[in-house]
Formats: sequence, structure tokens, C-alpha cells
Amino acid sequence: MDKLKLGALLKGLAKIIGSRPRLPRSLESNEALRTILERRSVRHYSDAPLPADAWAAILEAGRVAPSTVNLQTWSFALFDRDEWSEFFGKALPLGGQRAIIVLADLHRAKRVVEGFPYAPLAEYTVGVMNASLAAMNMVQAAETLGVSSVMLSETGRTGFYDAAFLAEQLALPPGVVPITTIVFGYSARGEQAMPPKLPPGAVTFTGRYRETPADILADWHLQMRAGYQAGHKGEDFSAKIRYYNTRIRTAERDLRRLVFYDGE
Repeated sequence: MDKLKLGALLKGLAKIIGSRPRLPRSLESNEALRTILERRSVRHYSDAPLPADAWAAILEAGRVAPSTVNLQTWSFALFDRDEWSEFFGKALPLGGQRAIIVLADLHRAKRVVEGFPYAPLAEYTVGVMNASLAAMNMVQAAETLGVSSVMLSETGRTGFYDAAFLAEQLALPPGVVPITTIVFGYSARGEQAMPPKLPPGAVTFTGRYRETPADILADWHLQMRAGYQAGHKGEDFSAKIRYYNTRIRTAERDLRRLVFYDGE
């Protein structure tokens, strides 16, 4: 069992609880910045309905997101609780009110733009990049309206880990690939701690690439394990990693078939 000893667990949790976004003092009162930096993924939602105007604004934020050469290589499959239950035969994940399955969509552009070479890796990269920008636009728009959200990769078979399943369920044509499902609603819980984040120096460099020091990585990994152990009592962090390793292998196989059309 990959369980931390009490001392290590408390050390990791203390760092998580004490962590805050870093803003220059001169910008601490900037509400737009605080909204971006204080957003958290929410996994427990109340039964409060989402107003129609808020939902429309969230969708508009996705529609007008930036994209490569303005190709807008995305599509959004929209669901409320009833629609999700009817379509998938189960409740909308995490008790959310609304959901959007965000899809990378090269199919639409290829219908009108001539001369696309066979370049599946480049196409997939462009599609994922643009669809992710649209997804983040919607998430941030929701946050400004007081609406919580979470982007899921596999909970409820809703993201790229289940690309083949979703391709069949949604009757997706070639070149349309599931990226993530965003669940929206109002949080059923209070303020949440910031998940363990690497320090600025670990993710930035000038000039040649610089390896992150091993002690910084070890400290971050300790916090990740501590946070998981505290939030998933009785579960094994290593077992969860092994589970995701299996899911990644399945996703790799399915994405190769959906993106590269190699039939394998």
C-alpha cells in the first residue's frame, strides 16, 4: 500500500493548505486576475439550477475563443441532467447541472478548405490546442458568473480516455475526437485549497531547457500523494496510477484508430 506515514502526510497537507496564488502586491485587488487564479475544479454540486442567461454566456465564450488561423476546430455536445441521463443511461457526473463534451473537430474545416495534406499528428495537435482554448474560455466565463466547473478526462466515460466509446455514442465522423467533458453547476461545498503546484522556477527557463531539481519534484510528489490520501480514504495512490496507466494504453490504441485511421 502506498500510504504516507503520519509525519509525511501532515507535512504534505500543511504545504497544500498554506499554498496561495502569487500576485504582485500592486495587482492583488484586480478582480479579473483573482477570478482566474482562485478558480478550483469542483466535484460536488448542489441542486441549484443554472440560469439560461449564464448558460448562454458560457457557450458564447467558447464560440468566440481564439484558434489557429480562425479555423475554430471544435464542436460542443450539450447536455442537461435529463438529456445526459436519457442519452447515456446514467446520472450526469458529480451531480452537475449541465455538461459540455468538448470535441476537437477537423472534419468541419476540411469540408470547405481545400488542400489539407495528410498530417494526422499536426491535425490532432491543432485540434486539441484550439478545443482546449475554447474549453478554458468557457470555464473562466463560468467562474466570473459564480458558476463552478470541472474538466473530466474519464469520470463517467466522458473524455479522451474513452474516445472510442464516445465516437460510437455520438456518431462522430473521422477527424472529430473527444477531448474533455466540462461539468457545470453550483458548488455544494465551501472554498477549496489550491492543488499542489510546482514553483515558478520549476516550469520556466530562458535559453536552453533546464531540468527541474529532483528535490522540488520530490516535494511536489509528496504533496500530491498527501492530498490524494486525505481525499480518498483507504485508497492506494500507486494503484490509482496503475489504473491510469492502463487507461492511457487503451486511449492510445483508440486514438490511433480515430486520428490516424490505421485500423489498429
